[in-house]
Order: sequence, then structure tokens, then C-alpha cells
Amino acid sequence: MSIVVKPFGETQEGKPVSSYTLGHPDGTFCTLISYGGALQRLLMPDRGNQLQDIVLGYDDLVSYEKPSNPYHGSLVGRFANRIAEASFTLDGVTYPLAANDGQNHLHGGLKGFNRAVWLADPFESAEGPSVRFYYLSPDGEEGYPGNLDVQVTYTLTADHALVIRYEALTDKKTIVNLTNHSYFNLAGQGSGSILNHELQLEADQFTVIDSACLPDGRIAPVAGTALDFRQMRRIGDRIDSDDPMVRAGQGYDHNFILRGQAGTLRPCARVHDLRSGRTMAVETTMPAVQFYSGNFMKTDAGKEGVRYDYRNGFCLETQYYPNAPRSPSFPSPVLEPGQPYRHTTVYQFGVKRD
Repeated sequence: MSIVVKPFGETQEGKPVSSYTLGHPDGTFCTLISYGGALQRLLMPDRGNQLQDIVLGYDDLVSYEKPSNPYHGSLVGRFANRIAEASFTLDGVTYPLAANDGQNHLHGGLKGFNRAVWLADPFESAEGPSVRFYYLSPDGEEGYPGNLDVQVTYTLTADHALVIRYEALTDKKTIVNLTNHSYFNLAGQGSGSILNHELQLEADQFTVIDSACLPDGRIAPVAGTALDFRQMRRIGDRIDSDDPMVRAGQGYDHNFILRGQAGTLRPCARVHDLRSGRTMAVETTMPAVQFYSGNFMKTDAGKEGVRYDYRNGFCLETQYYPNAPRSPSFPSPVLEPGQPYRHTTVYQFGVKRD
């Protein structure tokens, strides 16, 4: 195994950014950058043992900094997903947040963790090459209370798993919901639509959304809806149906409630690309996953001269429920001083040869 560290440019503010490439002798590797703690490249074999990059992103820092970057590969926080009316209340105190998604708050605000330059510590672990990113989010940043000390560790294992471990501590009561916002295309980045990928989700229920993709507090069964992925099926099968929930999300942009006990590592999702044979199995300790089918993607210049377009990538963002700070019936994202925040998500890659 190997770890290669290289410069990746300087931000507009003059902060240096580095890349960290974690590799194995079979040629599989991933590259992470300290800007946003983003997963920039991930090369995995297909059924013919051909390696391809299966995450969307950019070749240069300038592109990661542009306002139109849709969170490619980034760590997202303090609160991933949406909060209604861009505010929340803790112990009688209301904390206003940036309204950066219509009237609502999205993915930590105008300068969330995806736009921070993280400190990094590459190291070799028993599981494989790793890099641990550090960020201290100061009290009041983007409106959130408390100094939040965050660590996120990526590890690439010899059996083709990308393991992400999240940790955080606060000195004041706050809310925390961290995730990774990678766009995957198992046929290879730049390979076009992901609608022929097959997907299975370990979820019997989802949170009902309005036209702003915001949960309204209701939980509904997936049975009888276009959101029923309990059995493996094509993403594109019902993505343009008349199902009111699909119309509300303009495709899939929904929070699925996972089976099993939150806090324990358990199955979340399986994905299969018929063209390449690549598979991805996701496990997580979080209570839910946001499945997003790239409905708001616009034509964009990606890596290696390819172009990305509408529904050219999908996201599986493990998380607390969206709008949880304003929905008392949802699992609580509140973090108390002295209480560690920890969760793990595993993306396990393989090949289906038949």
C-alpha cells in the first residue's frame, strides 16, 4: 500500500491545498483533497479488471471553488441536507442560518465544511492507507453555536472498501449532521446517465417531502410508491412517473429510513451497473440515507475533459433526517458538550461477472 502527497494549488484566499492518494498494489486507489475533505478520484476495476474513476469531480482547485460546484465529493456540515426557514431553536434560543436554498438552509450554509481547508494527517493503518482530516468550526460559524472539533478519517482497504469515520466534539450544545456528498457513476465518470444502474435500499419508509424537497414531519411506507427500492431495480424505471413524491423531488431526492438499530453498522444500499459489472454495497451506523439521482445537475466540465450533465451521477448520503432540528419526532441531531459524535459509513466495491 502507498500514500502519495502532492500540492493541489492555493485557494483564492491564498491557503495551500494538498492531495492525498491512497493506493494498493492491484492499482486501485483514491485521491482526497484538503479543500472540503473531498473525494476527488476513486479507481475501481470492472469485470475485465479495467480500472476506471467512478466518482465525479474536477481536475483543479479553481473548479472546486466555483459557486456552481454541486458539492462534488465533499464533506458536508455542520448540518447536511435542509433545515426549514433557515433557523432552529435550542433551549429557547433561536439560531438564524443562511437561507441558501430558497427560504431554507442547505448543507451547512454559504461556507459550509465543503468550502473549508482541512488539516490532514496521512498514515498507514491496519486496514489500509488512511488520511485523517481535521477542522475546528468556531462558535457562531454560519450561525451554529459551539466550537465544534471535527475529525473525518478515510481508509482504502485491500478488498476495495472505502471506509469513512466521522467524529466531533462540541463545547456548547449544538446540532451536527455530517456526511459525504460524492456523486458516483459505476460505469465511470463521464459515462452518461445513471438511470440504468440497479439500486436496492434497506428501507421500508421515507420522510414525506414538499415541493422544496423538505420533509414535513410525516413518515410514509415505500410500498405502493415509486420510492419502493426494497428489491433491486433500475433507477430509471419510475423516475419520471406521476407519483407525487417523485414529482416533488423532480426525480429521487428523498430521505429513506433504514432498517435496524441506528448506531450499529448495518446494510444500507446495493448498487449494480450492468455495463461494467461494478457493484457497490453501503453500510452505515446512521439512521437514514438520502438517495439523490442528480436531478438538478447542469452541464459542467468534469475531470479528464469529460462533460457532466443531467442525472450523470447519484449520491447516497448517510445522515440524520433532513429538517430534524425542527421535527421533534425525528431522531435528534443535538450534540451535548462532552458527548462524542461518531458514525461510520462503508462503501464496498466489487464486480458481478455473470
